Amino acid sequence: MFEKLKEFICNYVEVSPEEITPDARFSEDLGFNSYDFVSMLGDAEEEFDCEIDEEIASSKKTVGELVAYFEEISE
Repeated sequence: MFEKLKEFICNYVEVSPEEITPDARFSEDLGFNSYDFVSMLGDAEEEFDCEIDEEIASSKKTVGELVAYFEEISE
């Protein structure tokens, strides 16, 4: 799941995959704005075939937190 999320992140912001770690923060470290983040969530919903609560997902500040959330809802 982490590797797939890294692919999504690279599609939305200009960072190298090496910069994306579980502790990387979406806005501060990776340069996401709210539109990019919500758009990425939409792609993730399709890819992981799950329904994402945008309010909960938006409260996740790091890549690792979002991965944990995706793993939780896709079980």
